[in-house]
Amino acid sequence: MGAALTGGSSGTGRPGGPALDRHGRAYRDLSLWFDQLATAGPDGAADPLVPRPALDAPTEADVVVVGAGLTGLWTAYHLTEADPSLDVVVVDQEIAGYGASGRNGGWCSALFPVSAEAIARRHGAPAAASLRAAMRDTVVEVAATAAAEGVACDVAVGGTISLARSRPQLARAHAEARAARRWGDEVEVWDAHETRERLAATDVLGAMWSPDCVRVQPARLVRGLARVVEERGVRIHERTPVTHVAPHVVLAGGHAVRARHVVLATEAWGARLPVRGRVPVSGRGIAPVYSLMVATEPLPPDVWDGIGLRRGETFSDLRHLVVYGQRTADDRLAFGGRGAPYHWRSSVRPGHDRHDGVHAAIVRTLREMLPQVRDAAITHRWGGPLGVRRDWAPSVGLDPATGIAWAGGYVGDGVATTHLAGRTLADLLRGRRTALTRLPWVGHQGRRWEPEPWRWLGVRAGLAATVLADAEERATGRPSTVARLMAPLLGH
Repeated sequence: MGAALTGGSSGTGRPGGPALDRHGRAYRDLSLWFDQLATAGPDGAADPLVPRPALDAPTEADVVVVGAGLTGLWTAYHLTEADPSLDVVVVDQEIAGYGASGRNGGWCSALFPVSAEAIARRHGAPAAASLRAAMRDTVVEVAATAAAEGVACDVAVGGTISLARSRPQLARAHAEARAARRWGDEVEVWDAHETRERLAATDVLGAMWSPDCVRVQPARLVRGLARVVEERGVRIHERTPVTHVAPHVVLAGGHAVRARHVVLATEAWGARLPVRGRVPVSGRGIAPVYSLMVATEPLPPDVWDGIGLRRGETFSDLRHLVVYGQRTADDRLAFGGRGAPYHWRSSVRPGHDRHDGVHAAIVRTLREMLPQVRDAAITHRWGGPLGVRRDWAPSVGLDPATGIAWAGGYVGDGVATTHLAGRTLADLLRGRRTALTRLPWVGHQGRRWEPEPWRWLGVRAGLAATVLADAEERATGRPSTVARLMAPLLGH
């Protein structure tokens, strides 16, 4: 991976060296996915990851989007798809895909952080069923749009396997499958033999399989999408930090961008963004929580013969502290999990992307789950923040009084949900009433996070409770009481 060199304002280091972020870190070091982009392969040239020109003068537009991740770029895509005459500007403090969009686990799934049962209690069963159907359709839409637009992002349509590796996990697999079927999700529950045929993990008692997930290389998806919208005339300004957001105006790179509508697509970074007005995904409306990942070296065919994942399935198990993995297109295992600490006052900075203790725990978990990789070198370690709202519920909406729109709070389930958000925002911004704008997450406000120190104490206590729930189940062999008590706080 590229060494961190001292860079200038252009975002590059020494001539011929890697492009650097504003903190002096090579962009290719953000994740395995960015490293793959920066490495020329047999199928094409490398992406030099050089930032697009920053905004250098005041400007006007119909819509200004803050954030060049998947939310912002899907919004630009669907706006210009519906009305090519719209003038859309996208600004980002770094480069397209720098945030969670270029660092995640590469699951484009129908998962939504809030259970259908919880949504039904708040909004009624028809609303919950509509949201579940929209999420399933969105997975198909993302893969189809990427193919139609020539965005090569290593799509594999293999579904996702949720392993049951203890009696409580097996009970959860059956319970979650029964619940999912009530909302139209076509899930299957496998026995131990069927599971091992697809993924030969240790201690397997069974698994739940959902077809509603495709594997993607997320940085290729988001960077490809940036190219597509730019070809449509969308103006993307990178290395352009936003320092203030107000109705109809954004201060970006020291210059005012005036627009009929402002879209906040900043996810975890919204916690640090000054916004005039109450927006659900800014300030105390959202908390940055870190998720970390590792990747192995490419594994030889005989190792893969022993592991499985022949169809490019993504996988996890049904523990409470989330883990997730995929077989990459170049035959690595990319594996991640939660467990990194929340940082005081919603701090987001590069030093938080690495945590020796958590990364070591992720490697131990991977090798315990799949001992076939115990001798494989770990070539990449990375991480980044995701956005979590107080009630665990993502939100998308538009305040007609201020012209400020927003989407975020995906709790790590954003690769597909960002696409649904972009389609929904395109309808809202164009004043259209559609089935998408009637979905129950539209306009959701919810509670804000408590001020510090209560926020720090609460988020860390929640993480500790999740770890304790898994320990309780290992010790007792029964479903966790701690997890049952925590469930209402986690959108269940």
